Amino acid sequence: MRELKTIVAFVSFIAILTACSKKDGCTDPIAINFDSEASSDNGTCVYESTGPKPYTLNIPTLFAQTILPPYIPADNRQTIEGVALGRKLFFDPILSGDNTLACASCHSPEFSFTDSSQFSTGITMQQGNRNSMALYNVAWNWNGKFFWDGRANSLEEQALGPVTNPIEMNNTWPNAVASLQATSTYPTLFEDAFGTSVIDSTLVAKALAQFERTLISSNSKFDQYLLGQTALTTDELEGFNLYMDENGGDCFHCHGSPNNPLWTDNDFHNNGLDATFTDNGYGDITGNAADNGKFKTPSLRNLAYTAPYMHDGRFKTLDEVLDHYSTGLVSSSTIDPLLKYIGQGGVQLTPPEKVKLKAFLNTLNDPGFTTNPDFQAP
Repeated sequence: MRELKTIVAFVSFIAILTACSKKDGCTDPIAINFDSEASSDNGTCVYESTGPKPYTLNIPTLFAQTILPPYIPADNRQTIEGVALGRKLFFDPILSGDNTLACASCHSPEFSFTDSSQFSTGITMQQGNRNSMALYNVAWNWNGKFFWDGRANSLEEQALGPVTNPIEMNNTWPNAVASLQATSTYPTLFEDAFGTSVIDSTLVAKALAQFERTLISSNSKFDQYLLGQTALTTDELEGFNLYMDENGGDCFHCHGSPNNPLWTDNDFHNNGLDATFTDNGYGDITGNAADNGKFKTPSLRNLAYTAPYMHDGRFKTLDEVLDHYSTGLVSSSTIDPLLKYIGQGGVQLTPPEKVKLKAFLNTLNDPGFTTNPDFQAP
């Protein structure tokens, strides 16, 4: 038994020793501090831990209780240095062709990481045809499809696209990387985060994805209600009942229930916006005509900050959204069968029911998310 303990202690010591590097001029081979990054022995020998330090996501209680853990790819683990680098890159216009547009320009914390305009304006003053998607709780997107049409298969891949999009940042990756490499700060930051000062697009995307996975929204009034920390008003409770009622608002099929605190199924649906399509959405990605007119279900969290609504931002207010599902549904060849009231144009909510449903939806707002200091420009 004594021999076994000796072996275990020696193996543990070697593991720690190999995770540390010796500063120049140090001669003592065992000067290791187990409680800090660096320590000294008689003021002459200092060892520092090498490599980035793990970053642990703060998993909300409701998330831990009801849904799968966050998806963190094995080749892009969260680290303190990686998240910090991603945050800096997210707010830095250096990635754009003329150094004027950052990721945060179209995904602002103030608007729950989306844009208050119907269509964002790129560096050449062009606009696209889709509303900027909000960024939060993306670490739980287990189907791995991003953008309204699902064209990116990972958060890392999603981060690559806007830089080279001619109507967004209108840059090339070689040019963007050269700009980063020429600074006095970024090579060191990449060295700290990834162990190399040689920057490339893959590492940029990994850093951005690490930061975006920290954007967790989980402290709405309804979250607090489920945790027994607050009460709902009569209108809010009755609005929630309408939300869950197949003969009422009938919202839960696509946006989930309290058992899914993401408030989206992260799937693709045709929600009755148009009879014919000028934008095929998911169908253009799959090549299947049965997917035409389908778009990713957005989360219902933070609706107070994310207007305008729908993939093309056609609805300026939440009232217009409720009117659409109440009386404005339009049938088409790929209409989602979950919209079982399509024949009568919608669920036919009364004005008082709309007031109550809207009251419930507003309990899903998380004002602390938009002002969280960890999510602002560094």
